[in-house]
Amino acid sequence: MHPPLRIAVLECDTPVDAVKAQYGTYGDIFKRLLKSSAAALGSLNFESDLMITGWDIVDGTEYPSLDEIDAILLTGSKHDAFADIPWINTLVEYTKKAYAHDRVRIIGVCFGHQILGRALGAPVGRSDLGWELSVCDVDLTEKGKELFGKDKLKIHQMHKDIVSAYPKEVVALGSSPRCAVQGMYAARKLIAVQGHPEFNGEIVSTIITLRSEAGVFSKEASEDAIARAQIPHDGVSIGAAFLRFLLEE
Repeated sequence: MHPPLRIAVLECDTPVDAVKAQYGTYGDIFKRLLKSSAAALGSLNFESDLMITGWDIVDGTEYPSLDEIDAILLTGSKHDAFADIPWINTLVEYTKKAYAHDRVRIIGVCFGHQILGRALGAPVGRSDLGWELSVCDVDLTEKGKELFGKDKLKIHQMHKDIVSAYPKEVVALGSSPRCAVQGMYAARKLIAVQGHPEFNGEIVSTIITLRSEAGVFSKEASEDAIARAQIPHDGVSIGAAFLRFLLEE
């Protein structure tokens, strides 16, 4: 593909109030990541080469026309990607159409990664190993090392749902002790990661604190996750890999 790249961010959730007040919607958060990633890449001008729009697909009903965009980015969410509810079923069907499109490319992050797995027929559900939280290591396959330019990834995690097997159409990118399917790739079609390259330590600490207060995480798990939240991570490198994927000929 050639710039300008028209990227539709499908916002699959709304950030908690404290995060939204500082960082905006998930569309805003991904714009910030892609701006930093474009700068790191050096070959794209964020202002002129990327046209990023946000679409509320949970409370809204409108989706972008596939003929008027180049890529969709499916964000994370507190919701279950395997749920049988109208807006998620609609998202799965839209993702299938995007995958079948001869030009549109797909980026999936966390819940978005799981939606992609579901759309391609892979099993998606709860992990028997529980939550994976904060900055964690991901062991990369040879293809993962090539795409991300790293021997190993550090990436924020916030999930206990997983894609439990790779769809036959994709190449595996990485794994961790708690999640065997950490990344998927199909040339000029899709790239997805289970982690959150768009998160930073403050966002993760805020979410963990709120969920700990609500009884979702134990005190021990919360303290451990918050202690790792400020570890440097590879979010910008992952964002740069997303952009290189969009530029593939």
